[in-house]
Amino acid sequence: MSPTSIPPRTTTSDDVALLESLGYKQELGRRMGAFSNFAISFSIICILAGGITAFPSAIGAGGGLSVGIGWPLGAAFALVVASAMAQIASSYPTAGGLYHWSSILGGKGWGWATAWFNLLGLIFVTASVNFGVWDPFFKSLLAPLLGIDASNAGWLGQTLFIAGITIAQGFLNARAPKITTWLTDFSGYMILVLAVLLTGSLLAFHQGPLQFSRLLEFTNMTGLEGSWWPTSGGVMAFLSGLLLVIYTITGYDASAHASEETHEAAKNVPKGIVRSVIWSALFGFAMIAVFVATMPDIASSVKLGFGFFGALLGTLPAGLKAILSVGIFLANFLCGLAALTATSRMMYAFARDGGLPFSKSLKTVEPRTKTPVAATWTSTFLVIAATMYGDAFLVLSTGCVVLLYLSYVMPTAAGLFAEGKTWTVKGPFDLGAFSKPIAVLAVLGGLVLAFVGVQPPNQKVLWLVVAMIALLAAAWWVFGVRKSFQGPPARDASDSITDTSSVGEVEAGWQSST
Repeated sequence: MSPTSIPPRTTTSDDVALLESLGYKQELGRRMGAFSNFAISFSIICILAGGITAFPSAIGAGGGLSVGIGWPLGAAFALVVASAMAQIASSYPTAGGLYHWSSILGGKGWGWATAWFNLLGLIFVTASVNFGVWDPFFKSLLAPLLGIDASNAGWLGQTLFIAGITIAQGFLNARAPKITTWLTDFSGYMILVLAVLLTGSLLAFHQGPLQFSRLLEFTNMTGLEGSWWPTSGGVMAFLSGLLLVIYTITGYDASAHASEETHEAAKNVPKGIVRSVIWSALFGFAMIAVFVATMPDIASSVKLGFGFFGALLGTLPAGLKAILSVGIFLANFLCGLAALTATSRMMYAFARDGGLPFSKSLKTVEPRTKTPVAATWTSTFLVIAATMYGDAFLVLSTGCVVLLYLSYVMPTAAGLFAEGKTWTVKGPFDLGAFSKPIAVLAVLGGLVLAFVGVQPPNQKVLWLVVAMIALLAAAWWVFGVRKSFQGPPARDASDSITDTSSVGEVEAGWQSST
């Protein structure tokens, strides 16, 4: 009996048994309920992060239409992908998430590639969020309130600040998991409250008419001063603007990576994935639609870049502006905290199957905290390293979109071909007759997104993806990883668990290849 035909259990008492049927011992602490699993994805999506920092990319592409039509369209695509992922997560609730799904449904080589795209994408999304914590949320908003002039901090000041907050996030993840879970839960509530407060405040204190009609007006802003995009045709301008919503509504695979820490994971993980996308889409659209309606004019806002948000807050009373600035800064810090949690769990799961160099160390779990300490600190320092690149935010934000969504559609594509063949039993979350049509839409949309994401000025992302594919192919074929890498264990439901992976053999393979 293969893992693909094991009926999933749906009660809390069966979580450990289901995990064992998939070949793994329970090592991480199950401390999350349904809301906590939702909150970790909702906190990473964080409409107060990408909805603000990536806003100039949309408004500087197709003007108001990039928000008015672009956000709902992009959100619908994200929901399609999330639904396809949720269905697979319901069958295979493991910390490895997408990597395991791809391996089980499409073979270990497909899983190997998915793992690397997903891991690098998670590192990039955490790095881009923490870059945003620095600029604009500390440098332009919070620092002036504290009487600090951060305008001349330079590269060193920026790097030290980002390193400091990332290390703080790493410490919380490694040594204080209960506090981390509480903070993530708190973040889920805080994002909603702050989004409503921000949206309501801009409406209440706006002087002059509200111009919601701008949301249906297409203006090609590419090539203009302040626009992120070189001169493009109308279609490409609109497609480029979609990166706002796709960058914002990403990272919901965190619910899957937290599967082994979630009670009733087969039910609660898919709910967490889908609900985080729906609520982010609704509240996010209301917020950014008000941004567009309350701007003095779109052209001047494009020229301001990140400064557009400071200009909007400048219309509010000083006390209210201070409350929002502090709250949004904290929300972005907690967004990075949740993203680092997901990254460390992905790294732990991949190392558990021997997929990384130094897997023996990276797969270790601290007995007291039941957290993957080595994977957490390794993720922390990789995130810091990623932010040291001079053109960090644009490359990191676009790169994480392309890499993560590639890793999202890869198991979806594998499931499309495996459904009804090797994948015959679904979990509690079952799309039924809509399963294959949704998978097809997710894969096609993912390919379009990847195409848009590597167009100028993001051609560096294209070379990153090409280089990554080349390195993976070399490792797989030239260095013999295809022989040494075992992938997730293929276990029968009745098997006893004595050793969850062939890490020793794979580690030897890594060492001999390097």
